[in-house]
Amino acid sequence: MLSTPSRSEAIGEEEPSGPLPAPSADPSRALAPPARARGRGLLIAAGAVCAALTMALHTWIPNAAVNLGSLFQTFLPWAGLSVPVLLVAAAVRRSRLAAVAVLAPATVWACLFGGTLADKRTERTERSERSGGGHFTVVSHNVDEDNPDPARTARALAASGADVLALQEMSSKATPAYERELAAGYPYSSDTLGVRLWSKHPLNGVEAVPIMPWTRAVRATVETPHGPVAVFAAHLASVRLTPDAGFTTDRRNDAARKLAAAVRAEPLARVVVMGDFNGTADDTALRPVTSQLTSAQREAGAGFGFTWPAPFPLVRIDQILVKGMSTTSSWTLPATGSDHLPVAASLRL
Repeated sequence: MLSTPSRSEAIGEEEPSGPLPAPSADPSRALAPPARARGRGLLIAAGAVCAALTMALHTWIPNAAVNLGSLFQTFLPWAGLSVPVLLVAAAVRRSRLAAVAVLAPATVWACLFGGTLADKRTERTERSERSGGGHFTVVSHNVDEDNPDPARTARALAASGADVLALQEMSSKATPAYERELAAGYPYSSDTLGVRLWSKHPLNGVEAVPIMPWTRAVRATVETPHGPVAVFAAHLASVRLTPDAGFTTDRRNDAARKLAAAVRAEPLARVVVMGDFNGTADDTALRPVTSQLTSAQREAGAGFGFTWPAPFPLVRIDQILVKGMSTTSSWTLPATGSDHLPVAASLRL
């Protein structure tokens, strides 16, 4: 009996011996990364967002109990180290999401400190020379009461050529060495212990500023050839970081408020406030003082101008703040044997 050949026989194909294969999966699903790959780097991305928010909102970090806000703000520039750390982590995880997220803290840090890295001194100096006016140079230095060679430190400060020197941690033992080395170039001084001014120009109205039970601040009128300038030299209370009390800044903050009141009451239009603040210009707890004046380093310095500790400076806790005049240049001087670096600024009167 004749039979009609099947379709497969007609075209020379053999019948499959096993079950038919399942239809192929959706091509779009095949191209999509697995869930584990999609989630790769989420933790790093979250860390990047947290780092960006912490830097951007650092003024909102509370100072209750352990003064966490002041502690973070003291080392705020170093928060930028989170960027390369997160970027390396993103590369290790091969996560595009994490790499893109790292742009957030990088952008915030650049907005906060990008201008700090520029050298503003040349431009301001040239502008000052065109506009005229006298230059008034000041130097502030915590000389360290345990300084092993105060005479060498005094000679280094005298070599700066500054019009006024504001020195902190002047011990009774070391004072004769400073008086001997500075007498020739600085015939006028405040004659105070602990914090002292030396000047090339006459000093009037010298008085201690009661910011603490003992002398930690002094005020004087410097009679420059271009008119009087009120100069404050201050050494705010020390701070400590302890496991039980956290960042202890209460005495420092109280001294800052009292110094701020004295500066606010100052009748002269041109004011310089300088010294060891035991805190940075970013610390919101010091705003009673810093909000009234302009940081010389921020206005006309190059870089961060870190001053402590002298062998490897990490923070700028020595400040020169001005009002009623402009800063043409701000810089740090070489180490002198103290645990702080001296800071200097050239001002246009």
